[in-house]
Amino acid sequence: MESKVIDKMISIVGKDYVIDDIEQKMSYFYDEIEHTMRPKANEDSIVVKPKDTDEISMIMKYANKNNLTVVIRGGGTGLSGACTPIRESIILSTERFNKIIEIDEDNMVAVLEAGVTLFQLLEELGKYEGTGFPVHPGDEGAQIGGMAVTNAGGARAVKHGVMRKHIQGMEVVLPNGEVLELGGKLLKNNAGYNLMQLIIGSEGTLAVVTKVVLKIYPKDKYSATIVAPFKNFNDASNAVLQILKSGVTPLAVEYQDKHLFVETAKMLGTEWQANEGNADLMIIISEKTEDLLYETCRQINDICIKNNSYETLFAGKKSEQDELLLIRSQHYEYIKDIIGHSFDTAVPVADIPAYLKDLKDLANEYNTFTNITAHIADGNIHSDIVLVDGEMPNYAEELKERIFKTCFKYNGTITGEHGIGKLRKKDLKLQKSETEINLMKGIKKLFDPNNILNPGTIFD
Repeated sequence: MESKVIDKMISIVGKDYVIDDIEQKMSYFYDEIEHTMRPKANEDSIVVKPKDTDEISMIMKYANKNNLTVVIRGGGTGLSGACTPIRESIILSTERFNKIIEIDEDNMVAVLEAGVTLFQLLEELGKYEGTGFPVHPGDEGAQIGGMAVTNAGGARAVKHGVMRKHIQGMEVVLPNGEVLELGGKLLKNNAGYNLMQLIIGSEGTLAVVTKVVLKIYPKDKYSATIVAPFKNFNDASNAVLQILKSGVTPLAVEYQDKHLFVETAKMLGTEWQANEGNADLMIIISEKTEDLLYETCRQINDICIKNNSYETLFAGKKSEQDELLLIRSQHYEYIKDIIGHSFDTAVPVADIPAYLKDLKDLANEYNTFTNITAHIADGNIHSDIVLVDGEMPNYAEELKERIFKTCFKYNGTITGEHGIGKLRKKDLKLQKSETEINLMKGIKKLFDPNNILNPGTIFD
């Protein structure tokens, strides 16, 4: 980066908050994407850490005037390479935007700076008895601003939906430095186009989010986890469909290939207790009263038995539930060294059995295998292409395209959670028409006519 740019950044944020040392800035270049798939960062980029909206506004005005690329960096927990600067860039870190401005119990909202982590929010809400926030993408180091611009989901989407459902307001800085207040504490607001909803899920390409007004909720006091083992996946899937149609709404319904549960438990020094069957469901329930929890558990258990489950396992103690959830969430640590490419496709819930069979058949066709983990009650499937002798196999690109085309056969999407980022921008053309992509590009052009904000993300 030119010295005059560095000097300008120092004049705005101070010398202590501009990083140009290669060793220090390296940790800001990449997110959690697999090393085999991540785009290469431009190491001439610099890291800038503004403290408030005014400083961001000044940075954006300068960058826009001088046609400098800006890439926003949140918690770095993404899985699509969106925060990697592929051009020489100002990496705008929001880590100093870490203030919880207000917990408004009367309006049941939290007003947060964009750099507040999910962990910070949950810790703060713990001080307000009976209050919580439901969206949990899996990593509590995720920042609220990042969760907003990626429309974060996670296992709890079955009951609570994704991030979009819970955002009432935003403060954002446009690429030209102008500051907008969008939405707020209002529950109803039909004044014109909803620009805020465009920014949610835009992956840092339209504006810099500096503040979020987030809905908070009365917290369920009682929880339990049921592990239901089935002989085959079709019975397990039918049980899920019947649970959802019964009027019962679990917090989460998770499926993993049996070997992932068993081997991850061994890795953690414990044992997976569901010895029978080939397809296990982990069903997490949360309710406001103990009686309602027991009734919900009874209904779910009855449905599982009617669909040929073996004896279900019930975890009522928090320690037991935490252990089961740890086994579910740590499976990636067990397989990460063999994974070359991972997917987060999604299909309608009723099509999951047929889709998973097709995924397994595709893997067999290439004389390989795939590891399946699914948020099965919302149709979101995580699968992968495994490495061969530590290298990406020569059929990886072809198999990836066939996986996506199989997903489209069931009216699915190439990404249910992780987003397009810089990883899947070529694949987006497989799913979206030219007209739809051109509309997206037109929106980008209107927000960011000089294309300075995270170029190369979603599309070139």
